[in-house]
Amino acid sequence: MFCAATEAAVAPATSSRWETLKNSKAGVWCRSLVSDYREACKEMVVGAWERPIKATAYMTLLGGAWACFHTKPDHSSFEAALLECSNQLGLLSPWIRNMTSDGHVQSLVKLRNEGRLCYVSLGLLSLVYSANYDPDTTLYEAQCSNLSVRWWEFPKQVLDVGFAGRWWILNSKMQDYDVNEEEFKYLPAHMQLTSPPSVQEVERNERLHKDSWLALTMEDKEKETSVVDREEESQIQPLKEEQTQA
Repeated sequence: MFCAATEAAVAPATSSRWETLKNSKAGVWCRSLVSDYREACKEMVVGAWERPIKATAYMTLLGGAWACFHTKPDHSSFEAALLECSNQLGLLSPWIRNMTSDGHVQSLVKLRNEGRLCYVSLGLLSLVYSANYDPDTTLYEAQCSNLSVRWWEFPKQVLDVGFAGRWWILNSKMQDYDVNEEEFKYLPAHMQLTSPPSVQEVERNERLHKDSWLALTMEDKEKETSVVDREEESQIQPLKEEQTQA
């Protein structure tokens, strides 16, 4: 009896508290916020159903932005790419290195050793740029904001752009890194350009390559010996004529 009376006394108080909280300013604001979000989601679904092409375009843009954000390279990836390019060039002789690739990588390595190679993330892409001083430098010129680089001069200091999981300028500079163009600049113009072989040349080379695997027959050996004998006779004949003249 006492328990039933206690429950009956607590129930109105609990319901009254809930009603008070529900009708308060915070409760009204939360209900209106949930209602607005529900209406917005409903309108989004209805609009996507009525205009599928527009919705597909928006979803593609959002998906592309999300993919670019998650595949954006970071500072450690640039360090690894720079180290790999430096090792690739180090395995080559200085005579066959591409001067453009070697100069670009050497300048980046020098800036890195000086602590002037900086990295910044812009959301969908990353930038690597050169600073005038190391950030830890305590010189007055390095710490004074009035002597810092102006924003319109910043594009001149950008060294690389990271987008979609790769560093574009570094990869473009490393194209044909094992071809030294200075080696061929003294050749005639018709020898500086190369053209891909034709189909007939490719077939001929493949045929000669397959024929090189075949074993020599006796006829081929006899032909080779006869050719060698003729060459020896042609070399001995002038010597005999010289001896008779002497």
